[in-house]
Amino acid sequence: MPIQILMPALSPTMEEGNLAKWCVKEGDTVESGDVIAEIETDKATMEVEAVDEGVIGKILVAEGTQGVKVNELIALLLEDGEDASALEGAETAAPPPSAPAQADAPAKPDAAPAPTPAAPSTEKGNRIFSSPLARRIAAQEGLDLKALSGTGPRGRIVKRDIDAALTAGTGKATPAAPEAKAAPKAAASESKTISVDDPIFKLLPDYDAVPNSNMRKTIAKRLTESARDIPHFNLQVDVEIDKLMALRKELNSRDGADYKISVNDFLVKATSLALTRVPDCNVAFTDGAILKFKRVDMAIAVAVEGGLITPIIKDAASKGLATLANEAKDLAARARDGKLAPEEYQGGTFTISNLGMFGIKSFNSIINPPQGGILSVGAGEQRPVVKDGALAVATVVTLTLAVDHRCIDGSTGAAFIKELKTLIEDPIALML
Repeated sequence: MPIQILMPALSPTMEEGNLAKWCVKEGDTVESGDVIAEIETDKATMEVEAVDEGVIGKILVAEGTQGVKVNELIALLLEDGEDASALEGAETAAPPPSAPAQADAPAKPDAAPAPTPAAPSTEKGNRIFSSPLARRIAAQEGLDLKALSGTGPRGRIVKRDIDAALTAGTGKATPAAPEAKAAPKAAASESKTISVDDPIFKLLPDYDAVPNSNMRKTIAKRLTESARDIPHFNLQVDVEIDKLMALRKELNSRDGADYKISVNDFLVKATSLALTRVPDCNVAFTDGAILKFKRVDMAIAVAVEGGLITPIIKDAASKGLATLANEAKDLAARARDGKLAPEEYQGGTFTISNLGMFGIKSFNSIINPPQGGILSVGAGEQRPVVKDGALAVATVVTLTLAVDHRCIDGSTGAAFIKELKTLIEDPIALML
């Protein structure tokens, strides 16, 4: 019986993707680990590896096809000894009944067997067979794949096996994910949309209809849910950055420096430290509890073609300015090239959005759920200020903090932004 190749779930929230490119053709022999296709998700284009060995018998979904549902049959792989005659009827055969459960595994962890310390049946020589998504999550959570038993095809370790291990306590579970994912689904039906067939468009000038990409659909869905369901309130403060800019110039002009620190890098460092000093702002709201995160994973909004993505600097408060600068530069470059892995842009405990380079003086951002807050950064500009009773000129930036009032109160938000202002205006404290 030919092996069914299904559209993989390349991230926990992925429901469909675009089959951007086939890297193989019918008749090609593939081995486990060979790249067979490139899939475009809402945030990136990712390579898909073969799980089994065999010959590509039939490609059922052409490259360039958009909106392919997760677990939809996309190709058939002939096993050793099979020929084209084995393909008859295989195309209409139902996919394995356990496959759809992968996307919803966190909500039903007891459906999968608990991991055992015995040698996994998926091991062949020194290789352990597992899906790319399972490997990424296992690496992120510090799980040893050798200690797990696979429940996928031919004993392959799949996402639900990783979820079961985390639930059993063998890894670091993230309890926010199930509730944060479930809440928007319950309210999704309440959102109202407008169709291109609406009569109003007949009264407007001629237009070109540009189809919504997966990224644009995701942005529209998440921001609509955030603006509708989260009670935002904003706090704004003006911050002088002349000392910060002088320190930046001094650091960047050092002989042999292998970094270029930006003003935004200073702001990332200052915001991360302020969150460690006011940890009640490094939180997320769920129906059952307020989650207080033990480290700051800072998401940085980056504009890319067709939308926006927020790559994450993990444990940002513990990193030096040079490390932050190099990591932010690398993440932003790979974000624009669509080369980020899901764990590099999903999650985060807080977000910074900077539109200062466009000359925007101030703006209010929409919170990126399930985070509890987002900081908007405006342009640095010279403004008149009063110092010691006299008029002076200083370089000033307006910062706007938007927080979720369900988990952060006004006084808590004010304490955080006061601490942030202190750190930015006395930047030597960032070096301590």
